[in-house]
Amino acid sequence: MEEKKFQPYIPADKVVPEFTVFSVILGALLAVLFGGANAYLGLRVGMTVSASIPAAVISMGVIRFIFKRDSILENNMVQTIGSAGESLAAGAIFTMPALFMWATEGLCDVPSMVEIGLIALCGGVLGIMMMIPLRSALIVKEHGTLGYPEGKACAEVLMAGEEGGAKASTVFWGLGIAAVYKFVADGLKLFPSEVDYTIDAYKGSGFGVDVLPALAGVGYICGPRISSYMFAGSTIAWFVLMPMIALFGSNLVIYPATMSVAELWADGGTWNLWSKFIRYIGAGALAAGGIISLIKSLPMIVRTFVAAFKDYGKGSTGVLRTEQDISMKVVLVVCLVIAVFMWLFPSIPVSLIGALIILIFGFFFATVSSRMVGLIGSSNNPVSGMAIATLLIATIILKATGSTGASGMVGAIAIGSVICIIAAIAGDTSQDLKTGFLLGATPKKQQYGELIGVCVSAVAIGAILYLLNAAWGFGSEELGAPQAMMMKMVIEGVMGGEMPWALVFTGVFIAVAIEILGLPVLPVAIGIYLPIHLNAGIMLGGLVRLFVEKRKYASEKEKNDSIQSGILYTSGMIAGEGVVGILLAVFAVLNINSDISGIINLGNIGGLVFFALLLLTIVFFCNKVKKSSKN
Repeated sequence: MEEKKFQPYIPADKVVPEFTVFSVILGALLAVLFGGANAYLGLRVGMTVSASIPAAVISMGVIRFIFKRDSILENNMVQTIGSAGESLAAGAIFTMPALFMWATEGLCDVPSMVEIGLIALCGGVLGIMMMIPLRSALIVKEHGTLGYPEGKACAEVLMAGEEGGAKASTVFWGLGIAAVYKFVADGLKLFPSEVDYTIDAYKGSGFGVDVLPALAGVGYICGPRISSYMFAGSTIAWFVLMPMIALFGSNLVIYPATMSVAELWADGGTWNLWSKFIRYIGAGALAAGGIISLIKSLPMIVRTFVAAFKDYGKGSTGVLRTEQDISMKVVLVVCLVIAVFMWLFPSIPVSLIGALIILIFGFFFATVSSRMVGLIGSSNNPVSGMAIATLLIATIILKATGSTGASGMVGAIAIGSVICIIAAIAGDTSQDLKTGFLLGATPKKQQYGELIGVCVSAVAIGAILYLLNAAWGFGSEELGAPQAMMMKMVIEGVMGGEMPWALVFTGVFIAVAIEILGLPVLPVAIGIYLPIHLNAGIMLGGLVRLFVEKRKYASEKEKNDSIQSGILYTSGMIAGEGVVGILLAVFAVLNINSDISGIINLGNIGGLVFFALLLLTIVFFCNKVKKSSKN
């Protein structure tokens, strides 16, 4: 029996304003704004905030309420273009600051703004192009399997704004409450946004939770199953691997550490063990999980390309508006032209072998990233983990082919930068195309929008990195650039022959064991790679979703409405934290200090109490639907 075809919010036969001059200009401005703010945040704390939902909320406010324009697809185009800036910034800041640090050490010249912009542009365009052939397989055919939580949440936000009434009210309640909460936690610093405990009786272990609205929101949207897989990975890392390292390696100096495990523990506790050892294990697990995922996805990828080539040359005549993509001919030509350009253009330090590595591993990680964000969302897409895996392979190949020393390290970081950006942009494009699929957008127009967002952001990112480096310098206390520091260490370790392969292969075989058990590898591998504090916050959001699902309801409709109300509310929570996170980044750049922790500080207990109250608000808004049903 043929499955009933999905019907989007805007029917395929209806044409409404979408790719307009207004949406392009507003989207480009948001791309620069989100790109700059996230570059600063990522260099400061090692993480970025997702921009799709904040861009959608800002778009609704500007287009609908200020300019009185009335097209949901025009709003969607704005968020599509705007979110590209955040993703390109994430890919760039996780790798390219290493070039500035090497320049400070006298190993290479300071990269020019042209070099940074071109590397970012090449990675961004390739990320979009490599995702296009996967759209039908991942977005359309696996509609019921891959949730794309932030893509779905973004669609809910836009539809709620379109329909008005209770749905819009629920979204904006979530946005407002989360915005106030985020400002109190990270602006006023009334309580720490990261609660951290060390378990002295079980040396090497620790526990904590990031008490932030976006994590609870992502956990609720992902659901308890995916959240639990991620938390299981963190449990393996923080309650098995780290205590074993502390127990058996207490008096040993294990590379990449330069002091004994006991001294590391005394100096920085659990965070030292995590940063020195677990991230390598997590990178190995992620690399193995990605390879396993690719092998399992090969039939789907082959089917996708066969179908794409069958359609090649037919044009878009007679094809529904909601099924039109940029043609495969354009995709292949653009990918090949960019590969040749990177090889031949002198400002980009990529050799012919490097260009081939980018094409092969770029498509690999574009596929993995596109599927991964379908499972766990863009905010938790470990792009830096993929970059580490890429750098390991690329540096080994370059070293084996005679590209060593400073030139080999610069070439490796250039390859890693492009692939890191490819993975980030492919994930963002997937979420945006999922939003468009639910709303009834034209995929081809969204893909053009992504390209515009990437071009604008690539121009801006070079200037942004130059200004930040001139102001504080990468690797400083103000801009620690933790991810780039890790990439730098990986390349230096491989080139110097001192890579901790035992740690990497530990992660690889943990991933193999998970696959043998029949569990999904990537969510567990992500749990190993990310700190338990992040996954604990996500897990608590997943438990709230489980509680809402297991309650007694008068009907299936009442249950679905209650769950849906929670999705709308948590979508608003994600938006609220994202918008205020960007505001706080602006405050930091302008040296505006809102910290009152010296006067009032509620401590860890205050953070836990406030987070518990925040979780209860999710249940409250789910209950509102139940009560209204009874009335």
